[in-house]
Amino acid sequence: MSSYKDKKVITIGIVSELTGLSERKIRYYEERKLLFPERTNGGTRKYSFADVEKLIDIANKMEDGMQTFEIRKMEQKKLTDKQLRERMLRGQINAAFNVRK
Repeated sequence: MSSYKDKKVITIGIVSELTGLSERKIRYYEERKLLFPERTNGGTRKYSFADVEKLIDIANKMEDGMQTFEIRKMEQKKLTDKQLRERMLRGQINAAFNVRK
């Protein structure tokens, strides 16, 4: 079951109000592949609370002088690091319980 924070239910107008970012800037971050809203059949973007938090983080990094490509690289590295940690943990659990593949 996914967390309420991950459910894509918020429209771009509400996200704009919550973050203080313009709708145009939010769309720009999407164009730069920094976040990935879902689309309804009618094409309306839907965001999650996790997306709102991510947008605030992106805006803060941009304010600190980072470029969008740098932020994207950081996000990709975070994902890779997370996958590596999960793989190592799985290996430790398998070793502890003598599980063989």
